[in-house]
Amino acid sequence: MSGPALPPFHLALAVDDLAAARAFYVDLLGCGVGRSSEHWIDFDFFGHQVVAHLVPRDAERDAGRNPVDGDHVPVPHFGAVLAWEDWERLGERLRAAGFTFVIEPRVRFRGEAGEQGTFFLRDPAGNALEFKSFRDPSRLFATD
Repeated sequence: MSGPALPPFHLALAVDDLAAARAFYVDLLGCGVGRSSEHWIDFDFFGHQVVAHLVPRDAERDAGRNPVDGDHVPVPHFGAVLAWEDWERLGERLRAAGFTFVIEPRVRFRGEAGEQGTFFLRDPAGNALEFKSFRDPSRLFATD
Protein backbone atom coordinates (compact mmCIF):
# COMPACT_ATOMS: atom_id res chain seq x y z
CA MET A 1 0.00 0.00 0.00
CA SER A 2 1.33 3.45 -0.78
CA GLY A 3 0.62 6.90 0.54
CA PRO A 4 0.66 8.35 4.04
CA ALA A 5 -0.24 6.26 7.05
CA LEU A 6 -3.90 6.49 7.91
CA PRO A 7 -4.85 8.10 11.21
CA PRO A 8 -6.34 5.80 13.82
CA PHE A 9 -10.11 5.62 14.09
CA HIS A 10 -12.13 5.94 17.30
CA LEU A 11 -15.13 3.75 18.07
CA ALA A 12 -17.24 3.71 21.21
CA LEU A 13 -19.36 0.63 21.81
CA ALA A 14 -21.74 -0.60 24.47
CA VAL A 15 -20.85 -3.52 26.75
CA ASP A 16 -22.78 -4.89 29.72
CA ASP A 17 -19.78 -6.32 31.63
CA LEU A 18 -16.45 -4.45 31.72
CA ALA A 19 -14.53 -7.41 33.18
CA ALA A 20 -15.74 -9.69 30.38
CA ALA A 21 -14.89 -6.99 27.81
CA ARG A 22 -11.37 -6.63 29.26
CA ALA A 23 -10.83 -10.40 29.20
CA PHE A 24 -12.02 -10.64 25.58
CA TYR A 25 -10.14 -7.65 24.14
CA VAL A 26 -6.95 -8.02 26.19
CA ASP A 27 -6.56 -11.74 26.95
CA LEU A 28 -8.10 -13.20 23.79
CA LEU A 29 -7.41 -10.56 21.11
CA GLY A 30 -4.18 -9.19 22.62
CA CYS A 31 -5.23 -5.52 22.79
CA GLY A 32 -3.52 -3.07 25.09
CA VAL A 33 -5.38 -0.96 27.65
CA GLY A 34 -5.27 2.82 27.88
CA ARG A 35 -7.27 4.99 30.23
CA SER A 36 -10.21 3.49 32.10
CA SER A 37 -12.75 4.15 34.81
CA GLU A 38 -15.45 2.11 36.52
CA HIS A 39 -17.70 2.93 33.52
CA TRP A 40 -15.42 2.57 30.47
CA ILE A 41 -12.11 1.16 29.14
CA ASP A 42 -9.95 2.40 26.23
CA PHE A 43 -8.46 -0.45 24.19
CA ASP A 44 -5.59 -0.24 21.72
CA PHE A 45 -7.40 -2.19 18.99
CA PHE A 46 -4.60 -2.85 16.48
CA GLY A 47 -3.52 0.81 16.63
CA HIS A 48 -7.05 2.21 16.86
CA GLN A 49 -9.00 3.47 19.87
CA VAL A 50 -12.00 1.34 20.81
CA VAL A 51 -13.76 2.41 23.98
CA ALA A 52 -16.05 -0.04 25.77
CA HIS A 53 -18.75 1.85 27.69
CA LEU A 54 -20.75 0.10 30.39
CA VAL A 55 -24.40 0.19 29.26
CA PRO A 56 -27.15 -2.09 30.53
CA ARG A 57 -28.32 -4.60 27.95
CA ASP A 58 -31.80 -3.37 27.13
CA ALA A 59 -31.94 -3.42 23.34
CA GLU A 60 -31.12 -5.83 20.55
CA ARG A 61 -27.62 -5.06 19.25
CA ASP A 62 -27.87 -7.05 16.03
CA ALA A 63 -29.81 -5.03 13.44
CA GLY A 64 -29.72 -7.78 10.86
CA ARG A 65 -27.61 -9.71 8.40
CA ASN A 66 -26.61 -9.17 4.79
CA PRO A 67 -25.64 -11.89 2.31
CA VAL A 68 -21.99 -11.56 1.24
CA ASP A 69 -20.32 -14.25 -0.89
CA GLY A 70 -22.43 -17.03 0.62
CA ASP A 71 -22.25 -15.82 4.24
CA HIS A 72 -24.85 -14.02 6.35
CA VAL A 73 -22.79 -11.11 7.65
CA PRO A 74 -23.95 -9.52 10.93
CA VAL A 75 -24.83 -5.81 10.74
CA PRO A 76 -23.59 -3.68 12.37
CA HIS A 77 -20.00 -4.84 12.82
CA PHE A 78 -16.49 -3.39 13.02
CA GLY A 79 -13.02 -4.85 12.90
CA ALA A 80 -9.46 -4.59 11.70
CA VAL A 81 -7.56 -5.32 8.52
CA LEU A 82 -4.44 -7.28 9.53
CA ALA A 83 -1.33 -8.52 7.76
CA TRP A 84 -2.02 -12.04 6.41
CA GLU A 85 0.25 -13.77 8.92
CA ASP A 86 -1.27 -11.83 11.84
CA TRP A 87 -4.79 -12.71 10.60
CA GLU A 88 -3.86 -16.42 10.45
CA ARG A 89 -2.26 -16.29 13.94
CA LEU A 90 -5.29 -14.60 15.48
CA GLY A 91 -7.63 -17.16 13.91
CA GLU A 92 -5.43 -19.99 15.24
CA ARG A 93 -5.31 -18.41 18.72
CA LEU A 94 -9.12 -18.14 18.79
CA ARG A 95 -9.52 -21.76 17.66
CA ALA A 96 -7.01 -22.96 20.26
CA ALA A 97 -9.00 -21.10 22.94
CA GLY A 98 -12.15 -22.95 21.82
CA PHE A 99 -13.80 -19.73 20.66
CA THR A 100 -17.00 -20.02 18.61
CA PHE A 101 -16.94 -18.02 15.37
CA VAL A 102 -20.02 -16.39 13.85
CA ILE A 103 -18.34 -17.01 10.47
CA GLU A 104 -15.33 -19.34 10.44
CA PRO A 105 -12.03 -18.12 8.94
CA ARG A 106 -12.15 -18.43 5.16
CA VAL A 107 -11.09 -16.80 1.91
CA ARG A 108 -13.88 -14.75 0.36
CA PHE A 109 -14.12 -13.56 -3.27
CA ARG A 110 -11.47 -16.09 -4.29
CA GLY A 111 -9.80 -15.09 -7.59
CA GLU A 112 -11.57 -11.71 -7.66
CA ALA A 113 -10.30 -8.16 -7.05
CA GLY A 114 -11.47 -8.19 -3.44
CA GLU A 115 -10.08 -11.62 -2.46
CA GLN A 116 -9.59 -11.59 1.30
CA GLY A 117 -9.29 -13.73 4.37
CA THR A 118 -12.11 -13.04 6.80
CA PHE A 119 -13.78 -14.25 9.97
CA PHE A 120 -16.46 -12.90 12.30
CA LEU A 121 -16.99 -13.23 16.04
CA ARG A 122 -18.86 -11.55 18.85
CA ASP A 123 -17.48 -10.02 22.02
CA PRO A 124 -19.10 -10.94 25.35
CA ALA A 125 -21.63 -8.07 24.98
CA GLY A 126 -22.75 -9.32 21.55
CA ASN A 127 -20.93 -6.74 19.39
CA ALA A 128 -19.96 -8.26 16.03
CA LEU A 129 -16.33 -7.99 14.87
CA GLU A 130 -14.75 -8.86 11.53
CA PHE A 131 -11.05 -9.51 11.04
CA LYS A 132 -9.84 -9.53 7.46
CA SER A 133 -6.65 -9.61 5.47
CA PHE A 134 -5.45 -9.20 1.90
CA ARG A 135 -2.38 -11.00 0.58
CA ASP A 136 -1.85 -7.81 -1.43
CA PRO A 137 -2.81 -4.89 0.86
CA SER A 138 -3.08 -2.53 -2.13
CA ARG A 139 -6.27 -4.43 -3.09
CA LEU A 140 -8.23 -3.18 -0.04
CA PHE A 141 -10.40 -0.90 -2.20
CA ALA A 142 -9.86 -2.63 -5.57
CA THR A 143 -12.83 -2.88 -7.94
CA ASP A 144 -11.23 -4.48 -11.01
